[in-house]
Amino acid sequence: SPTSSPALTWDVIGEHLSANLIKARGSEDARHEEFVDELRRVRELYQQRLDEAEMLDRHIIQARARALAERERTAQQAAVLGLETSVSLPPVKTIFKCCVDSELLQRHHLISPDDYYSDPVPFCSAPKGTSIPGGSKLTFSYEKRSVPVTHMTKKLEASCRKLLAKAEEGLDFTVDSLTWDSSLKAQRKTVQKTGPPKNKSWVTHLRVPQRQAERLLLARMDSRVRFLKNPRFFPPNTPRGGRSLLLRPGKPALPGACQSEPGESCADAPVFLAKPSVGFFTDYEVGRVYEMVISLQNTTATSRHLRVLPPSTPYFALGLGMFPGTGGMVAPGMACQYTVQFSPDCLGDFDDSILVETQSAHALLIPLQARRPPPVLTLSPVLDCGYCLIGGVKITRFLCKNVGFGAGKFCIFPKKNWPQLSFRAVATMGFVEEPPFGILPSVFELAPGQAVCLEVLFLPTSLEKAEQTFIIVCDNCQMKELVTAGIGQLIALDLIYVSGGESEPEPGELTDLTAPHFVRFEPENLQCTARKQLVIRNATHVELAFHWQIMKPNLRALLPGEACSMDSLKCHPDRDTAFSILPERGVLGPHTDHEFVLTFSPHEPRDFHSVFHMVLEDVPEPLSLESAEPKDPSSCAVDDVIVLEVEVKGSVEPVQVLLEPYALIIPGENYVGINVKKHFKVGVVSLQPAENLALLCPLPEPNEVEDFELSFTGGVPGPASQDLLCEIQNSPSPVVLHIEAAFKGPDLVISTSALQFGLLRLGQTATDCIRIQNRSQLPAEWHLRESPECLQERCETVSPFSIEPSSGQIPALGECRASVTLEATRCQHLQTVLELEVVSGAWSYLPVYADIQEPYVYLRNSHVEVPNLYLGVPTKAAVTLINGTLLPTDFHWGKLLGRQAPCCTAKVSPRRGTLGPSEERQLSLELTAHTQDELSDLALPCTASGMKEPLVLGISGKPQGLQVAIATSVEGPDEWQPDHPEELCLDFGSTVPLRTCVNRQLVLTNHSPIETLFTLKFEYFGSPQNSRGQNASLPDVPPALLKTSRIRENWAKREQLNFMESMLSHGKGAAFFPHVSQGTLGARQQLRINVTGCANMWGQYWDDLTCTVGDLPPVVIPVRMAVVGCPISSQRTTYYTAGQPQKEPVIRFGTQVSGGDTVTRVLRLNNSSPCDIRLDWETYTPEDREDWLVELLVFYGPPFPLRDQAGNDPLCPETPESSSSFWSPSPSNESESSHEVVQSAESCSGVTNAASQKLISVVLRAHDGVPSGPLYRVSPKQMVVPAGRSSTISISFTPAALGPDIQHKVECVGYALGFLSLDDEVERELPGRRRRGQDFAVGPLRLDLHGHVRPAQLSVELDSGGSMEFRHQASDLIPKWPCQSPTRHELVTTRHLKLTNTTEIPQHFRLQVSRPFSVSQAGASRSRGAPGPEPGRQEEPATAARQLVLGRRENMLVDVCFSLSLELLSYQKLLADELPPGMGIRQHASGEKEMVFTQNLLLEHANRTTQVVPLRATVAVPELQLSTSWVDFGTCFVNQERVREVSLMNLSGCRSYWAVLMGRQEPDTEPAAFRVSPSSGQLEARLVNAPPKTVTLQVFFTARSSTRYESTLAVEGVLGEQACTLRLRGHGSYDERHVWAP
Repeated sequence: SPTSSPALTWDVIGEHLSANLIKARGSEDARHEEFVDELRRVRELYQQRLDEAEMLDRHIIQARARALAERERTAQQAAVLGLETSVSLPPVKTIFKCCVDSELLQRHHLISPDDYYSDPVPFCSAPKGTSIPGGSKLTFSYEKRSVPVTHMTKKLEASCRKLLAKAEEGLDFTVDSLTWDSSLKAQRKTVQKTGPPKNKSWVTHLRVPQRQAERLLLARMDSRVRFLKNPRFFPPNTPRGGRSLLLRPGKPALPGACQSEPGESCADAPVFLAKPSVGFFTDYEVGRVYEMVISLQNTTATSRHLRVLPPSTPYFALGLGMFPGTGGMVAPGMACQYTVQFSPDCLGDFDDSILVETQSAHALLIPLQARRPPPVLTLSPVLDCGYCLIGGVKITRFLCKNVGFGAGKFCIFPKKNWPQLSFRAVATMGFVEEPPFGILPSVFELAPGQAVCLEVLFLPTSLEKAEQTFIIVCDNCQMKELVTAGIGQLIALDLIYVSGGESEPEPGELTDLTAPHFVRFEPENLQCTARKQLVIRNATHVELAFHWQIMKPNLRALLPGEACSMDSLKCHPDRDTAFSILPERGVLGPHTDHEFVLTFSPHEPRDFHSVFHMVLEDVPEPLSLESAEPKDPSSCAVDDVIVLEVEVKGSVEPVQVLLEPYALIIPGENYVGINVKKHFKVGVVSLQPAENLALLCPLPEPNEVEDFELSFTGGVPGPASQDLLCEIQNSPSPVVLHIEAAFKGPDLVISTSALQFGLLRLGQTATDCIRIQNRSQLPAEWHLRESPECLQERCETVSPFSIEPSSGQIPALGECRASVTLEATRCQHLQTVLELEVVSGAWSYLPVYADIQEPYVYLRNSHVEVPNLYLGVPTKAAVTLINGTLLPTDFHWGKLLGRQAPCCTAKVSPRRGTLGPSEERQLSLELTAHTQDELSDLALPCTASGMKEPLVLGISGKPQGLQVAIATSVEGPDEWQPDHPEELCLDFGSTVPLRTCVNRQLVLTNHSPIETLFTLKFEYFGSPQNSRGQNASLPDVPPALLKTSRIRENWAKREQLNFMESMLSHGKGAAFFPHVSQGTLGARQQLRINVTGCANMWGQYWDDLTCTVGDLPPVVIPVRMAVVGCPISSQRTTYYTAGQPQKEPVIRFGTQVSGGDTVTRVLRLNNSSPCDIRLDWETYTPEDREDWLVELLVFYGPPFPLRDQAGNDPLCPETPESSSSFWSPSPSNESESSHEVVQSAESCSGVTNAASQKLISVVLRAHDGVPSGPLYRVSPKQMVVPAGRSSTISISFTPAALGPDIQHKVECVGYALGFLSLDDEVERELPGRRRRGQDFAVGPLRLDLHGHVRPAQLSVELDSGGSMEFRHQASDLIPKWPCQSPTRHELVTTRHLKLTNTTEIPQHFRLQVSRPFSVSQAGASRSRGAPGPEPGRQEEPATAARQLVLGRRENMLVDVCFSLSLELLSYQKLLADELPPGMGIRQHASGEKEMVFTQNLLLEHANRTTQVVPLRATVAVPELQLSTSWVDFGTCFVNQERVREVSLMNLSGCRSYWAVLMGRQEPDTEPAAFRVSPSSGQLEARLVNAPPKTVTLQVFFTARSSTRYESTLAVEGVLGEQACTLRLRGHGSYDERHVWAP
């Protein structure tokens, strides 16, 4: 069966969440960005559809309002004419179709009036004349049964005539005499010609003679034009209406006879006959169109017209008629044809009709019918699904067959969804569900004789019976109820019987925690089987599939009151169980008892304990009663459920075989080869007989005993232990008889435990005797020899031992002697073993020890190198003499030998002695050298007793003289530099700050015992001699203050500054000073001398320190120091700031107005160096860009050349103002590139310079900022600060002009860099001594600049209205009563605007605006605290030409005015491209028209920035519209006045004062034929959501002759609205049939 997707549980993305996601876009995740774009498109589509729905709703409401207004107008007109009836019927046909846009509705898939109303819309609306409402007209039956028609008609015409006369009289008196003087004169002329007064009431006061004369004249005129009319213009039931072709003509009546009513014989005869008379459709299908032709035959003797009204339902449509001739007329006997189309939307029955209207009193009705044979289904009204488990699914199939004669499509859905307008909304593919039932399929189609299998899914959720009603609907709109029923069941199983009964656990016995049933088997032997019968009842009415599983029990002792925790339960299958049950799996029948056989068959000798679980397969999970949501049948969770637990337990008793004794232990030791016998008994205690499988002999019967004999013989000496196994059938383990015994052979014992030969000299022989005893009663054969393993370890093949005798036989309890002789053939430490081999007996081993040696004495070191040997100084060294043997040895030292022996003296202490066994003796050698030559040919002999050759000790050494080591270090003791002269250097650092003392140490180390003198001297940068002898004088302060730490600290800083100034007084820029310049260096003394370096000018400095020690050669130590820093500062150097890095203060310019005046700060710069320094200034603004990290600067010539006062380079005038570079300079971390092109060239002035100059320089540095431009400037841009003096500079800040979109304060951060240069070549570089970098090679002087720029903006507060918007009506210029007050030429409206300066800076501004808006200062309130005018200040008018000043925290009130005038209204007649700027004409869909004026009130500040306040004015102008654009009076009788009514509507929300102007009449030779009443008036404004205000204009036409008249009238307004034209047309005739009977 088809499955449905699970219900979505995602969160709904609301409007706020989606808006936040769209605003916060910009993630690096592409999938997130794609999701946000799709969400934005969905939100836009959703908003667009909401707007369309709102637009359609508004359009329908407006259409209904217009239709209602028309309906009210018609009802009001009927009330005026007195045509109201007591019957509540609509007064007029609805015009909703004309008011609504059908195409718009159809485009948005909505029902439009064109779907159910087929009348064509007229090209223009007909003039609104006096008409009788449809509800007031008399029906045909009413005329026949109640009141005669002629009487009612005369009565209505009389009442209408009176009302019209009164209305015309009133209208005549309301004509404006001022406006229509010409028309009144024309009327007076007409009255003079005709005679009777113009008043319509002349009939009431006409004289009798005149009246008779007029009637006679009319009678004569009528006789002139009297003729017979065409019979087609008369109905058939009239005397001249013609005759019917279906009826026989009657006999003509005799003259004078009484004639019957005319037309009585033809009254019921039909005029047209329909063929076929009934339009019948059958066997139709949905979506197709069927056609049928209906002929209408004329059955009268005259040609007839007819009108066919289309069907009223949308399923039938009527085509255009096909007539036999032109003009839409059917001749007698001829027929016209109409095509009827039938388009069904379902297969149901359809009924409709076509109404044919003719001149007959009775209309012809042609029925339209559509019928289709229905299908008949063989489906029971009740579908019983039976029983099903709760939470499960049961599928029941029912056969549904169509036994009818028609095919059909069927849809099944719940009854609660009936009825439905569209079955597609409820039809679902797959199955239809109404919990707890579902039917599959829900949509199917059956032809006659076909069948389908319906599957009913039953998903019960409760125990009660469930019923649901479904509706099965055919596509022919027939329906039938289907009731589905079912009962939910819960699983109910019970163990009702156990053979032997259930067991109870013994006290203290552990049982399973969850099993409710306990079955115990009696103890059984192995391979035995016991059975029990179980009976289980299925109490449900549902089949249950099951299987058994055997699990291990959950055994745990619970305390009283303790509940079992499900987490502690474990489910492990018991695979080694002895229990089984039959059947193992199957199906439990509904509500039946089932027998099971439980078997216990032990296979191991242990206790068996298991739990049987009856598991029901595929049991659904029961649903909660609170859950009423439908569930997918395929997603029903099913699982195996344990419904019954039976705990079983059984024990095993093995076959008991008893041994007596159970072990045979033979006491004592028995000799090898002697047979030992023992007896034992075997008894059996068992539930069944058993067999001995190992011996293949039967055991005794149960509970009997049998004797057995065991024979045991030893083969080898030693203990013996054996287990005799007896295999028993059906026994898990055999019976074991343990046997233990000990056996022994001959026993020989050596009387001596070891042979000790002691210390032997080489060549000596030693002998020893041993005794061998036999302690056993058996004779023993033996053999004595040295162990072969020992010989193999010594790598010898012949043993040094001689044994006599070496073998033999000793009788029982006997003994023998053997002698062992050792010959010392070589020196060794002998350790070996003699083996005594005994046949069939235990071997014995005899260890032998001996030590064979000869005398040996040696030196640990045969050569001694005497270290630290100095000339004439005795030096001792250690000599070690070792005795390598255990023999005592004498020694004696001789005289010193060698070529250099006369130049040295050697003495050993002690000179002679005796060395004990293995003794090591340390001797002292004292050597004195009398020369500085290296000692290499010296030897000292030593003689040892017993040795052939004497020992010789070699002596060497290098006598040394005076040794002094020189090293350098920083102030710390661990930072040393190598003491090699070629690498020795006194480095003070590469980044030494200015005016800072840096200390280094010179270390002199005397490695010799000689005391000597030393001197230290710097060659060039040594400090002056007078600076060394200056003594510090005590400050002139009280002695008590000298004890304070602050005074001491300041005094120390002052002394350090004075000391540094005295060192630098020579003006070289740097100085070095050794604290100890000369002295004495003691023996083996290390002397540390502090050397101080300081500088007051940057650069690299080199010098040489000459160190002279005694008579050693002088040592020249290179000294170098690199000084960084800027000697120019805005702060003076004092002892408070000496030695500390000075940071220049930030130069702040405060907050300035955007685009304001330049602010200047003057700064004094002090030069503390001995050189004149030139500064070249550049200003920058910081910039941090990831794509711009470094700058490559290329300069041609010097980067900052020397300039004159005009800023030009005097040496190279043709070069640009500054050296060219690929990038503009910017600060931080400059490093000049090594790739420089150095060429020798002449200067531009022609002076030849021998030295090479840099023509092209390349500088690579980090990017930190860009040039600030006009924001910050330094003047002068190039300056020279004299040495030890000061100069001043000016720094200017020009506030930038901010854009109009910046409304907050902007921070302007910058910095100025002063690049340092030296114009003196000597000061730049002194070869070998100093070199000072220029331009980018030295750190510039940096001055941080800071300022704020805020826009020139005022806070604008609008009046209580909240906006600067003016709303007017053009009719405001004209008073309500024009006769009482004159018309205004201009109307001024004022709004208030409050300007507040919220800043601390005065704001200068001007107010500018053009007409029709204007401004004026109504008052000012300047306050900083509480509001109120500041005393002493006068209010000044705010004009557009004068500049205004608004102080800080002050405010000003400005009046903004809008002037409405007639001249302004005249612009509405201009074209769109001719309108002035800021003006527009807006036309609404409802017809309203507005003039919109938009301008900006400009607040022009002094910095040329403007602030805009939008102004808007809306003027509603009147919009007039006539209900029609032309009026055709047709053919009228001459001199007979005809009237047509035309509605004049005001579509706008403004009053209108209108007047009618008549145009030229054609022909213009005759008097005026057209006139209008009233000719002027006033129309009120249209209310919101209300129909427009309307006035009815009566247009009169009086033909003066038999000719055609045409004219045009125009309706114009006083307020310049567009004129409405009405074309008039009429034709005069003397034919009396055109006489209009009032």
